[in-house]
Order: sequence, then structure tokens, then C-alpha cells
Amino acid sequence: MTTLIIGGSGFLGAELIRQAKAAGHTTAATYATKPGDTAHTAWYPLDLRDAQRLDAVMSEVRPNVILNASSGGADWQVTAQGPIRLAMAAAKHRSRMVHVSTDAVFSGARVHYDESCLPDPVTPYGAAKAAAETGVLAVHPKAAVARTSLIIGYGRSAHEKLIHDLATGTRDGALFTDDIRCPVHVADLAAALLELAMGEAAGIHHIAGPDAVSRHELGLLIAKRDGLDPSRLPTALRAGSTHLGALDVRLDSRATQRVLRTTVRGVRQFALHVPEEAGRGAS
Repeated sequence: MTTLIIGGSGFLGAELIRQAKAAGHTTAATYATKPGDTAHTAWYPLDLRDAQRLDAVMSEVRPNVILNASSGGADWQVTAQGPIRLAMAAAKHRSRMVHVSTDAVFSGARVHYDESCLPDPVTPYGAAKAAAETGVLAVHPKAAVARTSLIIGYGRSAHEKLIHDLATGTRDGALFTDDIRCPVHVADLAAALLELAMGEAAGIHHIAGPDAVSRHELGLLIAKRDGLDPSRLPTALRAGSTHLGALDVRLDSRATQRVLRTTVRGVRQFALHVPEEAGRGAS
């Protein structure tokens, strides 16, 4: 089994590589700026805007499975058009594909969202991810799209780093008390994505934790776990601020969880434990 991780040098990508290799897969990965430091992995520079380069990588790797964990922010060419280009290449080479999407495709107007809910994004990033979902499934109907939420784990995620910086006073900012999501541990997410990739299920899936918490409550959980002073975490309201985006988005992952063996833990469960060895999640 040859598995290609798009965006392998990122936080999620590195964990996908680790677990794919542990499962015995021949593993290759791509990067946009610099390769990760995961040993025994073939690294390929790739800009998803470059169809010719993409085809060259596909022809050389010849993957059975592709997992797209890349992130281009609000860049439409990378985030919206890039995954569609990748899906076309995957269909051409008859590769199984799992595309990682986000809860940012929703506005929060209805709070609870299952796989049947149609995207209604309110940010450029959310719009780009929603467009990618539609395009990927249009050109590669056998592909799977997996929406997820805030990714936490090993003390290395952007969210955990922000919490540490705020608690130690090395960064300005605040944690919103009205911005609610369903965090997922990176190890659980990677395991679920790989399980999904090994199956034949197509279409939309949700892989997020069962606990809905505000960003401030997440901060309190991480602070308690890591021995930080929770009283040093500043709070604010997102509503009325200059930060665009949905307030309360809770992915309902029960339908997907019923067909997966992987158990996706809630943040109140996995945040009780001290972060695992940092090197395990290194990129």
C-alpha cells in the first residue's frame, strides 16, 4: 500500500505520516516550503496550483491512497482550486482520495451540523473550503471529504501554543468565551482519516470530538493540564469584534463514528493527560 500525504510537513500531515508508516504503508509526502523531518519518507515539493508538477509527482509515486491535509488559508487558488486539481489527478490515476475539510464551511446559524447540512460559509477561507468540497466530489465521486474542527495534541498545535503564549504574557490577545467548537485530538483524527481511506465510503463525513467547548474553556483545560495559571488567560467576546467567522459551530459526527472503529475522544477526556512525547508529533 502506497500512501501519499499532501501537506505532510504540517501538524496533521506529520501525524498521518507517523501512523501510515506504523501501519506498514510505503509513505510519500509533499510540502509547500520545506520538507518535514520524518525519517524514511520520500518528500516532494508541490504547489497545488501547478498541474504539471502534480501529475509528475503522481506518476512517480503511483499512490493507492491520497490524503489531502494541505492548508492554503483563504488563498482561493490553493484552497479551493488546488484540491479539485488533486482530485482530478487522483481519479486519473485511480487513487483513493480523502480530502480534509473544516467546520469553517458553516455559519453557525443552526449551531448543530451533521453530514447532510449544506455549507453556508461566512469567511473567504470557509468559502474556499466549501468550494473545494463540491469540486472534489464532482470530479472524483468515489472520494471522501472529512470535515473536522480544532485540532489539538502533543502540546504542538497552534491552539495550544497560543494558550501557552497568552498565559506567559509573550503574546497579546484573548480567548473568546462565545466561540464554540468541537476539538479533536490529532492522533484520533489521523487514525480515523486513515481508516476512512482504507475503506470505500464516499461523500461527506464529520470527524470531530463529542465535547463542545468555547476557546476560553479549551484554554482552561489546557492550562490545567500543563500547569499554567488559568487566571492569566484573557477573555473576550468574538461577537462584535473585528474577527470574522462563525460563533457556535458543533459538528455532529455520530453518523461517521458509527461506521468507524476508531474512537474519537472529547477534549474533556484527552485534555486530562499530559502531552505525549513531543517528538511523536514532530513534523
